[in-house]
Amino acid sequence: PVPTISWRKVNGHNPSKARLRKSQAVLEIPNVQLEDSGMYECKAENSRGRNVFRGQLQVYTYPHWVEKLNDTQLDSGDQLRWECKATGKPRPTYRWLKNGTPLWPQSRIEMINGVLMIHSVNVSDAGMYQCLAENKYGTIYASAELKILASAPTFPLNQMRKTIIVTKGQEVVIECKPQASPKPTITWKKGDKVLRENKR
Repeated sequence: PVPTISWRKVNGHNPSKARLRKSQAVLEIPNVQLEDSGMYECKAENSRGRNVFRGQLQVYTYPHWVEKLNDTQLDSGDQLRWECKATGKPRPTYRWLKNGTPLWPQSRIEMINGVLMIHSVNVSDAGMYQCLAENKYGTIYASAELKILASAPTFPLNQMRKTIIVTKGQEVVIECKPQASPKPTITWKKGDKVLRENKR
């Protein structure tokens, strides 16, 4: 006799969107998602007996960005830390490019699980960077520019006053605020003599 057929998801519920076709012989799951993966069981039975077939549904997904890169501006000597994160099944692996050329670990450059770190950046590190996240179903790209600020000290906005008049015995404050990258070291002189700190 013609068997009756039933379907069930082992260790779970059949997806609510699932449909049965061809006298329940076909289980159809539209717009399949990760949560639909699992073991499915088809049971056929009639008055002469029954038989069961089990099959594993594995769902794979294209990589998708969770966290991308942002353009960054650093002082020469600073540390860069960029992280790109993607989801996907199988889990994506990451690669880095600089100006379209593969980037490899070096003495100052570390790359671990989507994190790029460059210690003590300099002008040669400036450029366009790309992070690639890939699995066997596809590759996605994220890009960002790294700018390195490097300039000799100047006083365009914070010129020191040429003459400061104070009354004897009062305190005087003279500010030195140059613009520079990286942050400059500052020394003071009175005439040709370097000033040393003392109680005053």
